[in-house]
Amino acid sequence: MCRECESYEESYRENRPNRNRSCDKCVCDQLRRLRRGTEVDVFLSGGRILEDVIFLRFNDNNCCATFRDEEVERGTKIFVDCRDIVALRIE
Repeated sequence: MCRECESYEESYRENRPNRNRSCDKCVCDQLRRLRRGTEVDVFLSGGRILEDVIFLRFNDNNCCATFRDEEVERGTKIFVDCRDIVALRIE
């Protein structure tokens, strides 16, 4: 990428409105683009795995991702801070 393009891209990232700079992890970016209703496995930083959960929404203001559990406790909602997610597996 050319230097001018890199500079523009960096400036754009830093000055985006309504963007919580603390939600800048790779997984947080993926959650912003993830289609509602997508089934995923969520790998948390403590080693726990949330398997076969359904993505509902992502709140960029507080970094909170909401999932619906259809396996362990059917129909319950799980709220996870995207900064605590190490990886996502999209099924």
